Amino acid sequence: MRCPFCKEKDSAVIDSRASDDGFSIRRRRQCARCGKRFTTFERVELNMPMIVKRTGARREYDREKVRSSMKLALRKRPVNNERIEEAIGSIEQRLRTLGEREVASSRVGEFVLEELKKLDAVAFLRFASVYFNVDNPEQFMGLLRNADSGSKASQESSAGKKQ
Repeated sequence: MRCPFCKEKDSAVIDSRASDDGFSIRRRRQCARCGKRFTTFERVELNMPMIVKRTGARREYDREKVRSSMKLALRKRPVNNERIEEAIGSIEQRLRTLGEREVASSRVGEFVLEELKKLDAVAFLRFASVYFNVDNPEQFMGLLRNADSGSKASQESSAGKKQ
């Protein structure tokens, strides 16, 4: 693994931990030349299904596109990168378990919506308003009710776990 600071090829692994989702390993590394530390994530590479766009075009699954969409929705929200990576891992796991060679882009969007709903209600609303092309207050109110019902359910399940 190259050092992101000095581009040295040699680095030492200082610490390794499995992520909460169990599908990746977080490694702390230290550069042999400059001594700076950085974090890498290692995950199993499995074939992801092709994504079929609304136009019928087929594209390879792009983790970076999912990450950037989620980060845009989560901009200035109190959700750390580790939770975002776990959510992306969950989306990818769901895509793999479908067992399909091709998946509609709308299905990926649904999975992103579900994960954002768990992470942050405001981010869910931001993403959903673009995803569903909301253009009037009534549609937005429907999204708001949907987000509110999801947050109430998660609050109730959290309360049940505390007991």
